[in-house]
Amino acid sequence: MTVSMLAAAVSLAIVTQDQLPLRAAPRESAQAQAVLWQGDALEVRGARGDFLQVYDHRRERAGYVRAARVRQVDLQPAAAPELLAVMRFLRDTPGAEALGIAYGAAYLKAAAPQAIDAEPFDAIGGMAERLAARASSKLAPQAETALAAHLEVVASYGVAMRSYEQDGKVRVCYDGDAFRRVLAAAATAEQRARAALALSHGACIDPALGGGARAEHDRWRAGLLDSVDMARLPEHMKNRIHMRRAAVWSSVAFQRARKGENAAEAAGRAEQALAAVNKAELADEDNAAYAEAGVRVGAVRWALETVPAQGKAAPQLAVTAAPGRPGETCVSLQGGGKALVSRCTWGVAWLASARVHPQGTALALAVQPVDGWREMWLFRRDGEAWKVDVLPPASSDPDVGYAEFAGWVPGSAKMLAAREVRAEGKFRRSFELLDMATLATERGADRPESLSTFYKWQDPAWKRATVSLR
Repeated sequence: MTVSMLAAAVSLAIVTQDQLPLRAAPRESAQAQAVLWQGDALEVRGARGDFLQVYDHRRERAGYVRAARVRQVDLQPAAAPELLAVMRFLRDTPGAEALGIAYGAAYLKAAAPQAIDAEPFDAIGGMAERLAARASSKLAPQAETALAAHLEVVASYGVAMRSYEQDGKVRVCYDGDAFRRVLAAAATAEQRARAALALSHGACIDPALGGGARAEHDRWRAGLLDSVDMARLPEHMKNRIHMRRAAVWSSVAFQRARKGENAAEAAGRAEQALAAVNKAELADEDNAAYAEAGVRVGAVRWALETVPAQGKAAPQLAVTAAPGRPGETCVSLQGGGKALVSRCTWGVAWLASARVHPQGTALALAVQPVDGWREMWLFRRDGEAWKVDVLPPASSDPDVGYAEFAGWVPGSAKMLAAREVRAEGKFRRSFELLDMATLATERGADRPESLSTFYKWQDPAWKRATVSLR
């Protein structure tokens, strides 16, 4: 961020209230030249009664404002502690982000260079991030007007925002410049942790980023999080770093697997980070982040398993993978020495996940088309032919999730599956009894012990490795 607009000010006034009229003369009945908003900085050129004569450099207009609705600030080094104190008060005040950033900018102008540490940048970054989050939320029309004005105010101080459209919704994100300055300064462990969390937030990654650039960015995010000194953090901050590491290393694992590289190390890092979360110290506001980390780790957990070597006695059914079109993988079901059916995917087919029905009539396979999203493919015999059906984590407005095989039900055409998904902003976990012919859910529960069939026939290997029971 910059403070260049403050540099030329001889005496500065910061607007403290919204919708302050900039009048053409020092009286309430005078024409309004412009409408000012909290955080606007004005050059003071004189005083007339209860009014200050000011010049607005952002709008390039002169006029008069009520002295009681602005605060005159001194930009000399001696005034820096007072400006810092006001910024500290405002940094955690919802709705006062533009005003807090204005005071932060004034402090950076007034303070001696050698006295400036990471604190003002940490505060400015936090306020900018909160303002961006508010801009991404649905607001009343009047609140939207004020928000748009506040975004223009902070932009005048060099605070840049970016907007991304996903699924018909617009998300506003802070570009993170202040947090990068925190990392470059002599910051405390908590300040560095907050900066790392802000800069590694997955929701603010440009959706138009190409595959190679996204993989490189994920590696950068992982390195940034690994650089955080965990020993000096409170438990709730440790949890946030662990959860973000789990999510980011899961993305790294998927990117590596997609390129045909060994993803086991990255998936192991993700699983270890998830296991390191101290659930007893998990803050209420972090429940969603913990659920997302679990879903993302669950989506890549098969990267930790290796495809079992074939012995002399070949299994009834097996799956093989071969390249299709550029970037495509084609999975074939083999049985009786021939290919029975095949299906291609642009994602990752986790061959180690293949589970064969005891009667040789079906095979379940985990396939991950995109980062954070894993489906279950069911190869099954239908009369003399073979078919491939796909069970997604959810069917309505999904975001991240996985569906996985959890067991066969002996003596029936039924199977067990576990699904965990975020849809419409909410996380849902279910354990289900499925009809193999249609993959329709016959019964379901939010815990396996609440569904007698599931509890009785769940696969021991699934129970041992799944993250859905965390």
